Amino acid sequence: GREERGSEGAAVPEILPLELVDSCVGSKLWVVMRNEKEFVGVLRGFDEFVNMVLEDVTEFEETSEGVVIRKLDQILLNGNNVCILVPGSDGPHYTPDQLAR
Repeated sequence: GREERGSEGAAVPEILPLELVDSCVGSKLWVVMRNEKEFVGVLRGFDEFVNMVLEDVTEFEETSEGVVIRKLDQILLNGNNVCILVPGSDGPHYTPDQLAR
């Protein structure tokens, strides 16, 4: 790929967004969606629209009663609704009083 000069004048290799996502296949990924949901799971695959297949998933949903946590075997996420990807993260951490009862 191309290289750009960093603030120190050293060459910094350019990484494209899909290259970053590709490097995460087989690894844990924290996905923050546009709605009130977040997911943490192992990325199994994706396409050019960043639609993603995750396995061993934990879903976090913010509701009026607090945060609801669900375990899912496998999901397909629509890339149009993805806001942030955090490679290698365990996801959000909530205190017990933040969780729905």
